[in-house]
Amino acid sequence: MIHERAEVDSSARLADDVEVGAFSVIGPEVEIGPGTVIGPHVVIKGPTRIGSNNRIHQFCALGEGPQDTGYAGEATRLEIGDNNTFREFCTVNRATTKESWVTRIGNDNWVMAYVHVAHDCQVGSHNIMANATTLAGHVEIGDHVVLGGFSKVHQFCRVGDHAFCGMDNGITRDVPPYLMVSGFPARPHGLNSVGLRRRGFSKETIQAIRHVYRVLYRSGLRLEEALEQLDREADPTPQVRVMREFVRTARRSIVR
Repeated sequence: MIHERAEVDSSARLADDVEVGAFSVIGPEVEIGPGTVIGPHVVIKGPTRIGSNNRIHQFCALGEGPQDTGYAGEATRLEIGDNNTFREFCTVNRATTKESWVTRIGNDNWVMAYVHVAHDCQVGSHNIMANATTLAGHVEIGDHVVLGGFSKVHQFCRVGDHAFCGMDNGITRDVPPYLMVSGFPARPHGLNSVGLRRRGFSKETIQAIRHVYRVLYRSGLRLEEALEQLDREADPTPQVRVMREFVRTARRSIVR
């Protein structure tokens, strides 16, 4: 299953059925789970753990040290879950020592060509990152997020669950869950209603989320005033609580 022209370090731990293509290099302290297929000309450095049934296409570089001038060779990590696809020329860096020491990508993500995930990023599951999307350091991406081609996300920004970000946008502030944004810098353009319906959200839940959107973006209230109104209403819908908490804890404010 390992091509004779591949180079796999003796300390790397690969499941028996892992496939490794020609001229790929698997370094020390790399662990790869069953069912994963690694194409030709891929470089994976450790400490890195990759789960099961991932597909890593040619010319990807995973687990290289962070592009951070303060990094001094510490044993930070990259962790990738199961059932992810990385298309050609993707790069994912290990973490710095400034937060949790780990860059993490969850499960069932579709990562298209030329995507870059920088150090200390925390990426959830079931996301789509289209061609040439770039995540700067310390970015957090939730679950079921779509980032259009050539999207750029500023360091320390968060993108909430089920958000949809258009093509060639620049995200410089946090994107609350369920929103649709686009532009440079990115601006809100309503709810990701199509995505929510496709994922089985009820009409009542979507209506509750839409009300929060109107309070935040259409009421003319300052952000603090909008949050106060939402707190007074105390809607128990779980998705509404998620939106309120996300906005309240935004590190870089929110797109508005």
